[in-house]
Amino acid sequence: MTVAPNQNRLTVLLANDQEQWHCMVRDLLAPQGVQTVTARSGREALDILEKQAIHLAVLDAHMPQLGGLQVIKLVREHLAKAGRVCPPAILLASPLTSHLQHEALSMQIFSILAKPVDPNLLLQSMARALARYHQNRWPSLS
Repeated sequence: MTVAPNQNRLTVLLANDQEQWHCMVRDLLAPQGVQTVTARSGREALDILEKQAIHLAVLDAHMPQLGGLQVIKLVREHLAKAGRVCPPAILLASPLTSHLQHEALSMQIFSILAKPVDPNLLLQSMARALARYHQNRWPSLS
């Protein structure tokens, strides 16, 4: 379910083809005041990232249509043409191979986590990414 982002809330894209995972992460983030936008495929994630203000993207490396790394590559190209910057990204992968890690690091993916993802590790990684990229401020707040 895609939701129009509220510009006064932190918005995180959750791109994964597993509904149960979306629900689990959404339930973890909602009490923190974080809004989630979900995508079930790489193409859907790409469309969301190109059209909506997203502060952090959590992408599965292996989704239908496009994988997480392909999505990031394409969205960076698109946003660069528009003078915008791609949000920080966390990549989830199973299996987590050294080739995938090398490729993700060369693309400056903030973090790569092995699936199944420990929820606490995911939250810690998200907090570090937001602190680094948004200097401990809620993005888009006026």
